[in-house]
Amino acid sequence: MRSVNKVWRLRPQDASGARRLSIELKVSDVVARLLASRGLTDPQAAERFLNPVLSNFHAPATLPGVGRAAELIVEAIQTGRRIRVYGDYDADGVTGTAILVRLVEQLGGTVDFHIPHRLDDGYGLNVEAVRKAKIDGVGLLVTVDCGITAAAEADEARRLGLPLIVTDHHEFQDQLPSADAIVHPRMPGGYPFAGLSGSGVAFKLAWVVAQRISGADRVTPELREHLMDAVGLAALGLVADVVPLQDENRIFVRHGLARIASRPSLGLKALIETCKLKDAKLTAEDVGYKLAPRLNAAGRLGCALLVVELLTTKSPVKAREIAECLDGFNAQRQTIERRMATEARAMLTEGPYVDDPAIVLASPEWHQGVVGIVAGRITEQFGKPSVLIASRPNDEVSTGSGRSVPGVALHEVLKDCEDVLEGFGGHAAAAGVKVRPSRIEAFRTAFAASVTRRFPNGLPAPRLDLESEIPLAALTLPLINELEKLEPYGAENPRPRFLAAGLEVVPDSARRLGTENRHLSFRVRQGSTTVKAIAFGMGERIDELLSAGGRCSLAFVPRVNEWQGRRSVEMEVVDLQAGSDPRIE
Repeated sequence: MRSVNKVWRLRPQDASGARRLSIELKVSDVVARLLASRGLTDPQAAERFLNPVLSNFHAPATLPGVGRAAELIVEAIQTGRRIRVYGDYDADGVTGTAILVRLVEQLGGTVDFHIPHRLDDGYGLNVEAVRKAKIDGVGLLVTVDCGITAAAEADEARRLGLPLIVTDHHEFQDQLPSADAIVHPRMPGGYPFAGLSGSGVAFKLAWVVAQRISGADRVTPELREHLMDAVGLAALGLVADVVPLQDENRIFVRHGLARIASRPSLGLKALIETCKLKDAKLTAEDVGYKLAPRLNAAGRLGCALLVVELLTTKSPVKAREIAECLDGFNAQRQTIERRMATEARAMLTEGPYVDDPAIVLASPEWHQGVVGIVAGRITEQFGKPSVLIASRPNDEVSTGSGRSVPGVALHEVLKDCEDVLEGFGGHAAAAGVKVRPSRIEAFRTAFAASVTRRFPNGLPAPRLDLESEIPLAALTLPLINELEKLEPYGAENPRPRFLAAGLEVVPDSARRLGTENRHLSFRVRQGSTTVKAIAFGMGERIDELLSAGGRCSLAFVPRVNEWQGRRSVEMEVVDLQAGSDPRIE
């Protein structure tokens, strides 16, 4: 099975809409065109996008279920009952857990927390955890980033007389849990924005609790400072969870990262230092590529309880110890991921699955906590929906994780396969599965058949959207400054990608570098302008790059490279084509 070639496509340009934006908002033509290409042609909407101010947060009291949930938490604090916060093991879950734990502590309540172990407990709330909470004397159980499908667990809590609050943002199933309160942005009630992450939901609940304690919509100065710290935690969670950076999620990230940069908690300061980041200017990409992998690594390989301890500790020594531990987990995760990806690619190029329309791979050597990341890598490289399964020898049921391509709703495909699965859950782009080892082959057949029914003529080639063609001479520092006005970048607001055609690779400049020669560095020339290019993960494409005598076209993101006090623009290559005339849809 060969890597798939992407179809390059230039975004349609709304010239008149861009001119109107440029005039009314007093922004450059570059920024105006980028706003228009994102569908932001209304000047007021574009202004809110460019300037996401705190006052544009939606009123927290409008979030469905939040009033009743806040009432229960305040009552538990005032009566001295123990509150247990039960969070998911990913970065979104642990940051949301930290938000509620820190608030209850600040208000003088009795609180503890529990994060399930990915390998031992699996995802979400479970019946044993409910029973354990009752035995431990917990008076109120609050979920974060999980629980919306926990119908049986909610029934058990009700049977035991244990009040339960569910806060979540994931997809519903047919039956909602019979919890005492459900806080969810897509529950009936008309909340204006459905794209909150689990930590965002936790923040809104914390805000309403603070209002109830303050006796007014405007909270006390002390609680306002506490909530501003919580905005930073929510920003970490939602960037890590890859929710759309639109509407109030942009407010979270813009102000939350600024808060972390100016007033980081002891734990975040230690983590930022471990990552060797400059905390004076923290970007969403710093979170996505540096902080979030370390926050997630503990949940993948060890115990995510460590992350909540990092985010809530008041000890500098403990903060440094945990940050270094998370850094070690992340390095271990990277090693495991590279090995698994190499093995998966070998199965696809040397095994019997070369012509499969969709990919299902399994190995007893694979780590359950990493299969989802590797499935994403395989889907990206081969352009097909992929499910990777960690089939550990002694497990009655194996666990896998899948990633999909645009146009193939993964949860719908898995619904077609439910007869051979023990369980599944997720959404269009990503999902988890449980399958007996003896039925993996049957699942592979059913999975491929479902995709084939939807695309009898084969899956469409993945598309790479580019903003516009740009000459190398236009790659200047002022251009980068203009592009920064669209920050924060992330899901549904990607960093702009451009096309540069008719380039020539500077002779003898191309070389492979990095671990296992995975990356590619070279210089390109166009007329009298020469620019450095870096292509991460494309080391094996060096022969392709040079195959047309060094003539090439690049899809790229412009970046600033800082070295010894000097700043210059370089190209981060997203894709490449040999030859001077690129193939564009």
